[in-house]
Amino acid sequence: MWRVVAKVLLRTKVPRGRACCLQPVHKGRTLLAGITWHHAAQGLHTAWPLSMSPGIQKVEALDAGHLIRVEWEDGSESRYPCVWLRDNCQCPHCFLHSARARKLLFEDLDVNIVVKEVTLADRKKISIKWPDEHASEYEAEWLKKRCFSEEARAEMRETLFLPEYQYWGSDLQLPKMTFEDIMYNDESAYRWLCTLKKVGIVILTGAAARQGELIKLGHRIGFLRLTFYGPTWQVQDKADANNVAYTTGKLCFHTDYPVLQHPPGVQFLHCIKQTATGGETEVVDGFHACNKLKQQNPQAYQILSSTAVDYTDVGRDYCDFAVQCKQRIIDVDSRGQAVRINYNNATRDTVFDIPAEKVRPFYAALKEFNDLLNSAELKFTHKLKPGDILTFDNWRVLHGRQSYPSGSEVTRHLEGAYADWDVVMSRLRLLRKRVLKTD
Repeated sequence: MWRVVAKVLLRTKVPRGRACCLQPVHKGRTLLAGITWHHAAQGLHTAWPLSMSPGIQKVEALDAGHLIRVEWEDGSESRYPCVWLRDNCQCPHCFLHSARARKLLFEDLDVNIVVKEVTLADRKKISIKWPDEHASEYEAEWLKKRCFSEEARAEMRETLFLPEYQYWGSDLQLPKMTFEDIMYNDESAYRWLCTLKKVGIVILTGAAARQGELIKLGHRIGFLRLTFYGPTWQVQDKADANNVAYTTGKLCFHTDYPVLQHPPGVQFLHCIKQTATGGETEVVDGFHACNKLKQQNPQAYQILSSTAVDYTDVGRDYCDFAVQCKQRIIDVDSRGQAVRINYNNATRDTVFDIPAEKVRPFYAALKEFNDLLNSAELKFTHKLKPGDILTFDNWRVLHGRQSYPSGSEVTRHLEGAYADWDVVMSRLRLLRKRVLKTD
């Protein structure tokens, strides 16, 4: 059931032409605008619920005992390498169920192992006897979820990692939820994190206009990321600022902290005080911009995804620091798709460790990417109000700020914090289990 509901959540398009307000959820209330729990639940009968996975019709050994073929009652089949089956034996000797961790030592695994005997104990379980007489049993439901077919593996990737993105430009209808809802309602918190993963940005409204709200938000997901600027940090005009954000000047599009080997995955910006003039927040979908760059200038995309750029940050805040790092502007996966943007013009070092003849082509490529980020088609502008918390994917969404007048008093104050995607995704999976009542 939860797979179907999750797919509805994650494949729902953010509607154009109207506010994408994520309403409080109770039975019959909206998930995303126009989608209800009732609607999401429709069609569940078309899926095979996990608790009712198909039984096993037949099991046999193939490839001289190196492979097990399972024929299911629904007519499909799965093939499991015996080395994988032995490696994943679920008996207490091989697996510590209280920790959900493997006890079997890899040095004790025969990578060329073959099955001695395989039997179908009943239609919900198979039994295997190995050459050393060790016995293993595998439940049908457990096997079905781990089928090696491309379709099954794609479904498992979607379940575990929610890899689908919804790209956007200047026409973004900013998803909104209330701070109170996500703090005290698990269904709302689950929708917040699903939307954050898919769209990359959600605004939370109604938080108190004082410091400390992000600490509460951190406890809601698990914990915040500590950096050299502290567990939270105050974005306001400061004398002798140790960061360009702590001025009143314009901030160009950037991701935070590419100077770290593992930059924070999620950023929170809580508006406590807002200036009357200027100070608008600008955001852009970096992955959408990457796709466009790859289409219009593949060579520029290749340069930015292969050139190591030096970053530096030196100063004192939570403690003194002298950080150096090399990052590609665009990190890509094995398919060449962007998975993280590492771009901060302020902390890009004067040191540039590449041959001189490659410098101008790099600058030309970065200029083209920067122009895309700033294009009217892609960038979205929004002025935060006191009590708003902007939550966004720091690996994907680049943000900036319009300048605002300086004064003798602080006229604009945001509190910021970071969280790692590991922490956020962990909470999402736990909320999904609780909300959708899965095992």
